[in-house]
Formats: sequence, structure tokens, C-alpha cells
Amino acid sequence: MNIVVISGTPRRTGKTRIAARLVAEQLGADLIDLSELHLPLFNGEKEQDEWPEVQQLRQKTEWADAFVWLSPEYHNGISASLKNALEFLDGDTFRHKPILLLAVAGGGKGGINTLNQMRTVARGLYALVIPEQFVFDPDCFTEIGGLSEEAYEQISRILSEFNRYLFIKS
Repeated sequence: MNIVVISGTPRRTGKTRIAARLVAEQLGADLIDLSELHLPLFNGEKEQDEWPEVQQLRQKTEWADAFVWLSPEYHNGISASLKNALEFLDGDTFRHKPILLLAVAGGGKGGINTLNQMRTVARGLYALVIPEQFVFDPDCFTEIGGLSEEAYEQISRILSEFNRYLFIKS
């Protein structure tokens, strides 16, 4: 089973990148880190298909059986980096494939709008978004860059649920 985790943050440091690495490690998944993959701003022109970064993104997602999308919450929504990357991919990349949505927010009730926006985009790409979702808030992280015990237990439960959808799909 080929799982691809997409870290939708443009920041080289930060909680989204930490969460994405931990999730990818737990799932044994490939990680696409958008802070390292410098995609052009999508404009719909065919010339962009030749950009090495665009080809790399498409190659890494082409054979995926399932995805995990992570996005920080910026102004109550999905990061522009993640949305831009998804513009370079089409419905065939995601059609009928399970997707787990995870957001990283600054606290309070943040993250819900980000999750809803990702769900809407995924629906437009014909993906099978699983019902479980999760928002990492600042309390989920330890000072040394790991997850708190409670957050680890929650994300482990959600990843187990995600694995059930992988089994159904295959």
C-alpha cells in the first residue's frame, strides 16, 4: 500500500511539518514537504508541465493508493501552498482513494474551516475523504518537537481508522 503524506506548509519550521513527519513515520508513508518543493504559482499553462518540481510532484503522487493532507490554518483556511500543489494534480490522482485530513491551528476552535475547505477540494477531485479528522493545536506538541501523550493516542486511533479504509479499498 503506497501512502503519500502532503505537508501543506510553506514554512521550513513549524508544527505542520513536525506533524507531517510524525504521521508519515507512523504510516510508513512517503512525505511530500511543500516547504522543500518549490512549485511555481499555478497558471494553467501547459509550459508548467515541464517544470522539474511539477514533474516531481506528479511522480510522487502517481502511484499512491491513499493520501494524508496536512495544512496549517491561515486566515481561517487552507494554506495557499497546499491549494497550489493540488492545482497541479487532477481527479485521476485522487479518484476513489482514501484521504485523511489533518489541520494545524493556533488554538481555540481553529482548524475546522481548514478541514472543511480541504474536504471541499477533495470532493472536487473525487477522493474518498474519511469521516475522521483532527486538528493539532499548540497543546498537542512537546517542547522537544514530539507529540503529547494525549495527542499521540488520538492520532494513533485516527490512523488506525484510516488503515481500515485502506483495507476496504484494496
